[in-house]
Amino acid sequence: MNNALAPAMSPLPAFGPALPEIILAIAALGLVLLGALKGDGAKKLIDTIAVIALVVAGFVLLEGQGRVSTFNDAFVVDGFARAMKILTLIGSVAAILLSSRFLVDEKIARFEYTILILLSTIGMMMMCSANELISLYLGVELQSLALYVVAAIHRDNVKSSEAGLKYFVLGALSSGMLLYGMSLVYGFTGSVTFPTIAKAVAGAHGSGVMFGLVFIVAGLAFKMSVVPFHMWTPDVYEGSPTPVAAFFATAPKMAAVAMTTRILIDAFLPIVKDWQPIIAFSAIASMILGAFAAIGQSNIKRLMAYSSIGNMGYALVGLAAGTVQGVEGVVIFMTIYLAMTLGVFAVILAMQGATGRLETVADLAGASRNNPGLAFVMAALLFSLIGIPPLGGFFGKFYVFAAAIEAKLFWLSVIGIVASVVSAFYYLRIIKVMYFDAPAPSFGVAPVEVRGVMWASAAFVVFFAIFANPIRTMAAAAAKSLF
Repeated sequence: MNNALAPAMSPLPAFGPALPEIILAIAALGLVLLGALKGDGAKKLIDTIAVIALVVAGFVLLEGQGRVSTFNDAFVVDGFARAMKILTLIGSVAAILLSSRFLVDEKIARFEYTILILLSTIGMMMMCSANELISLYLGVELQSLALYVVAAIHRDNVKSSEAGLKYFVLGALSSGMLLYGMSLVYGFTGSVTFPTIAKAVAGAHGSGVMFGLVFIVAGLAFKMSVVPFHMWTPDVYEGSPTPVAAFFATAPKMAAVAMTTRILIDAFLPIVKDWQPIIAFSAIASMILGAFAAIGQSNIKRLMAYSSIGNMGYALVGLAAGTVQGVEGVVIFMTIYLAMTLGVFAVILAMQGATGRLETVADLAGASRNNPGLAFVMAALLFSLIGIPPLGGFFGKFYVFAAAIEAKLFWLSVIGIVASVVSAFYYLRIIKVMYFDAPAPSFGVAPVEVRGVMWASAAFVVFFAIFANPIRTMAAAAAKSLF
């Protein structure tokens, strides 16, 4: 009798794989109540509790081992999901830390901001663990609905409102395309679960499945902001508050790449030769656009938007290989990309002059004399983005290009290397401005959270060789869990 009742009386073990998400959901609901009672005056306390909840969720993830699932196998946690979720959580924690002082200075310190970050993080983590189309779509929408509001959090700023509106309209379009593609795949395979879809497409599959897959990839491409669905990125990055742009460039990218990798490998690996040209085309177009379109940019946030498009192209190079080595390269690249991007946006946040926030390349003129620490961090991060050895960015590109070469995609690697050389121009231009131009007015002292993110990111990319083996071991285990 007692044994029969045991499962009903202790439901948590059944939901154990989703415990990190449950922790964040409980924290978000509690913080909504706290914010309603205390108002915006509780913003600092809410930030602290949110960061603690994110850190606790991360430790719970690190404690897990093997492959576990729940909700009728719709939600899985394996090595790949754990690795990408940890990266997502790091991006979310950094976004809260970077925004705490900024929002107060800009008089937009609303408690809802942090709660929206938590809710979007839950959606991202669902995207990393989704093992069927419905749970994947739920994760996408939970993430997207929160991010639409976050983009326009500065309601009195025209650019911020415009950024939120553009992101909403184009995001709704991409969600419709994604849902339509899922409907087609379900209709032609008779299932929404990835393993069953894989079995169905392994046999004879008609053009209907491919038509649905094209729409799915189009919806996923928007979330990753890769060509040809990148058009929202520069405007949203420039118009959004800088911490929001930093968040958009990091955590959601981790989840989008994880979601794309999982659905293509878990559900459509049997037809890798059919989707490989689509991913390769998007990778090439993204790398080329990121290399050339950023050359004429003077606003650093807009420049970083094009840089992120190019970097997502490099990540797709590894995915296009469709192999264990390719997925391993993707995980390593995204780990390094996270550190580099957070560091650059922390530098942008530290560019506080007497006239207010500064965001142009010219504002960094002579920074090596007025702000030597900031100039050193920025130079290290930019050299890493170029891919100069022995900095972290070199290893990220090396692993994805090596995977493509091993998969006989030589032309893809050659185009990626050429794009890297071209993109070096605008990165080196910033370094030249900092070290050789006449000094502009110096910046004020950045908040300790911003300086912490700056130096932690720089230390990671400069001394990446020390962390290389543990990270490669983690990435290899993550990749093998998908195959």
